[in-house]
Amino acid sequence: MHRITGIVLPLLLLIAVSGCGVKIKYSFTGASIPLEASTISVETFQNRASMVVPGLNQTVTDALIDMCRAQTNLDIATTGGDLSFEGEITDYKTQPLTVSGDEQAAMNRFSISVRVIYTNSFNSELSFDQTFTRYQDYNSTLLFEDVAPGLTDEIIKMLTEDIFNRAFVNW
Repeated sequence: MHRITGIVLPLLLLIAVSGCGVKIKYSFTGASIPLEASTISVETFQNRASMVVPGLNQTVTDALIDMCRAQTNLDIATTGGDLSFEGEITDYKTQPLTVSGDEQAAMNRFSISVRVIYTNSFNSELSFDQTFTRYQDYNSTLLFEDVAPGLTDEIIKMLTEDIFNRAFVNW
């Protein structure tokens, strides 16, 4: 009896819920995408940070495109996708985090901020304009130039996950 209830009850709930609201596609990654959506576009992010690193804008843009390509089955459009991202890098900085006994910084914090404008052409309530910031701490005895490439990669990975989750994983 419990086995039948365990099968029938979830099936009835699925039928009841499927008739309500907006049609959504779900992927194995947990992303929820409007059923009508077939394209996604990611405009090249502009670099408006006070410290401009050549190529960072393309790296951020490519990382978000790669995430969308890997996590959805949507076609990538150059502009005007059913779902679209645009934005700018607003901050790129390193600063002392903690001070040791001899007034020297023991740790530094490297952070990148990205403002993202996401447009969902099927449901404007899911559109957003938000700034995402991520950081990595590093030992102040290391030269920033030596650690920046690896830390940048890690931060961009975290930022693109945050942006993707905000747009498609509506928890």
